[in-house]
Amino acid sequence: MHCPFCAAQDTKVIDSRLVAEGDQVRRRRECLSCAERFTTYEVAELVMPKIIKQNGNREPFDEEKLRSGFLRALEKRPVSVENIEAVINHIKHTLRATGEREIQSLVLGELVMENLKQLDQVAYVRFASVYRSFQDIAEFRDEIERLEAEPNNQ
Repeated sequence: MHCPFCAAQDTKVIDSRLVAEGDQVRRRRECLSCAERFTTYEVAELVMPKIIKQNGNREPFDEEKLRSGFLRALEKRPVSVENIEAVINHIKHTLRATGEREIQSLVLGELVMENLKQLDQVAYVRFASVYRSFQDIAEFRDEIERLEAEPNNQ
């Protein structure tokens, strides 16, 4: 770490502490040349994979787009903001954990549907109707019957 005062390359760590609920490390450092002290913060840089759209375009993961999709599906449903944020964080963690640089949008869509199904079944059907482009009432009925047939919904 370069000293911000004299630009020397050698500094010594005096103290390290976890901050921000363990997501950052605060280090107190001392320059070995000029003896000035300064603080640095370290954060793990976790890169989200790029999303490969169905048309082949690649775009960066957009957390706001994910959040707005959840909020649209969950509109006027009894689900807390904390639960929504927890699910969004879970999806982000799952995407990072793949270790892939790029991921198909279908994978992300299925992750959203899987999490919505556990969060709120009405929101799940709303999202599924748009995501899977339901054409008529029969497709809605089929999806609801599939949902009712799952063992954890009995």
